[in-house]
Amino acid sequence: MTDGSPASPRRPIAPPSVLGDPERLRALADTGLDAAPDEALDRFARLVSDLLDVPVALVSLVSADRQFFPGAVGLPEPWSERRQTPLSHSFCQHVVDIEVPMVLPDARLYPRVRDNLAIDDLGVVAYAGMPLTDLSGRVLGSLCAIDSKPRAWTAAQLRTLADLAAACSSELRLRIALDGAQEARRRVVQAHGRLELLAGVSETLAGTLDVGTALRRLAATMVPLLADWCLLTLIGPTGLPREVVSVHRDPARAADVDRFGDLLRTGLSPESMVRAVLRTGQPRLGSVASLADVTRGTTHPEMATIAARLGIASYLSVPVRGVGGTVLGAITLVNGGQRQQFDDRDLLTAVDIGRRAGQAVGNSSMYGEQRHVAEVLQHSMLPRLPVVAELELAARYQPAADRVEVGGDWYDAFVQPDGDLIAAIGDVAGHDIEAAATMGQLRNLVRGNAFGRPDAVGSLMSNLDGAIRGLRLPIAATATLVRICPQRAGVHEVTWSNAGHPPALVVRVGGAVEALEATPEPLLGLARPSPRSSQSTILATGDTLLLYTDGLIERRDRSIDEGLTELAGRLTGTDTLPLDDLCDLLLASIRHREDDTALLAVRAR
Repeated sequence: MTDGSPASPRRPIAPPSVLGDPERLRALADTGLDAAPDEALDRFARLVSDLLDVPVALVSLVSADRQFFPGAVGLPEPWSERRQTPLSHSFCQHVVDIEVPMVLPDARLYPRVRDNLAIDDLGVVAYAGMPLTDLSGRVLGSLCAIDSKPRAWTAAQLRTLADLAAACSSELRLRIALDGAQEARRRVVQAHGRLELLAGVSETLAGTLDVGTALRRLAATMVPLLADWCLLTLIGPTGLPREVVSVHRDPARAADVDRFGDLLRTGLSPESMVRAVLRTGQPRLGSVASLADVTRGTTHPEMATIAARLGIASYLSVPVRGVGGTVLGAITLVNGGQRQQFDDRDLLTAVDIGRRAGQAVGNSSMYGEQRHVAEVLQHSMLPRLPVVAELELAARYQPAADRVEVGGDWYDAFVQPDGDLIAAIGDVAGHDIEAAATMGQLRNLVRGNAFGRPDAVGSLMSNLDGAIRGLRLPIAATATLVRICPQRAGVHEVTWSNAGHPPALVVRVGGAVEALEATPEPLLGLARPSPRSSQSTILATGDTLLLYTDGLIERRDRSIDEGLTELAGRLTGTDTLPLDDLCDLLLASIRHREDDTALLAVRAR
């Protein structure tokens, strides 16, 4: 990961040749970013600075002749105002060149960079840079942490930086995809007035992240609007069709067109027009076509027979391209003899639809990958529950069903040196990487603020408010903080403080449900300090305390109070249900997951 050991005489080093790669520069331009502050990328720089405790952090994008910083913290003047430097001051160009992280405890000792002007002009001594990539793996720049003195980077710091770089790369990829979509819309308006008939195509594709559903909806849009029948083909790793969606304008021909699509998966000959489009990525137009074209392009004789029943007098086929121009499949439109022949205007229309379809397919793949990363990130921030002899604990976290974003829901539980249990639950505003990062900060603040301190929970909440304001953290969150003093006699004292969070519930032995209501107090992180109160109750053996976030009770079609009443009714009589089963039951009762949900249950033994 480092760059070598000390060596010899000073000499100018030419910029890496990869900086001028046209495809890389095109992807860089497609981000739409330049030497100007970008709110989202400035957040990434702030996260790096805060989490790695470095004075300077940059989202650095490298062109052929400069580096620029849409995200930056701590740059000295005049660079802070300029937001860019020439390559003579760039360490990040080397990350683009080697395409792997570059980690330098003391840059003055490494031949590759020791003569770089950034050492003297910007005070760059210790440097850690992680590649920022597009969907094709091209390195556009670096997310880097910088210190003005030598530094031994820890493995934990580098893992954090790598995780943030992966999230930042996703942000850049989304910018590129958005630019592609905008370019597609501009080309549609300029290229052909007939696309007014297809104004709903983008909405159709954007309405789902499932590839099969998107293709079926697109096919239904094009038939009969543009063609008598169509075939939407996606290719597999071998370059041959792996999925074919087929539609005919006549419902009576559904079986025939489905059979034709099935045969198409394995029945394309080397002379096939569809195969040529998949291979070359070039559109094909057959203004005049016949069954001879089908016979020549297929290896299954049955396909020509079916085509005769479906009708074929004109056809066109265009590629479905993903980000970076990769051919993902093809759209083939066919008209029978009763319809006008395809022309160049139809081809332009179809090519544009192919681009839109490619974005939809690419976004579906990106969604699956990002959702997995998001869930792993979210769960990595959730704690392992402690073991307490007098108490049983169980917890659950469930993301919303139809989102890729990470969220701000969290829970925590830890044992104090005196044996007390501190339990907390909260919800940071937002559903993005910022909310997740803020959630992580807040959870750690709660731990650091409460551990080892005997203060009442209301005082701990007040101290937490002060820390948020004093550190100028952009946190707005609801939270409930609970202290449980386990007693061997079986009666445990419980104190709690609630900052705008849904009330905790207690399921008493016998099945009655009690809400731990209190005078409403404001959210954490508000500008004005507010005194926090402590409330108390007891847990007898067999009683269960339930902390939860609003995803468990909130619905668009009802109020929070109605949801709370329903939850209390669902909990009634569950005092004998095993704690894990109770948590699973509550999650299973959510019919439409509109928000993330976190649960923390504590039962007295």
